[in-house]
Amino acid sequence: MQSLDFSTALYEVKGGAKIARQGWNGKGLWVALSPGFKVGAERIFSEPIKRAVGDDLGVFRPYLMMRSVDGEFVPWIASQSDLLADDWEVVP
Repeated sequence: MQSLDFSTALYEVKGGAKIARQGWNGKGLWVALSPGFKVGAERIFSEPIKRAVGDDLGVFRPYLMMRSVDGEFVPWIASQSDLLADDWEVVP
């Protein structure tokens, strides 16, 4: 696979691709764009926040998410090493 810098990989993610670093040790790790979405407060907030928010929708802006080794998803922020790495690739 072709190695990419982060800016090129980010461009691919914005187009719908999944990306990963060749240097990551975990199998099955990848990063993708989660588009913005809205969900009801009852689905996402703890009780104290629900009281403060009321019945408003929880509005999520687009963000990068990572699929972890155990198959679960977590919001992801690139480290300085990730930003400067040239071993990014688009994964199937």
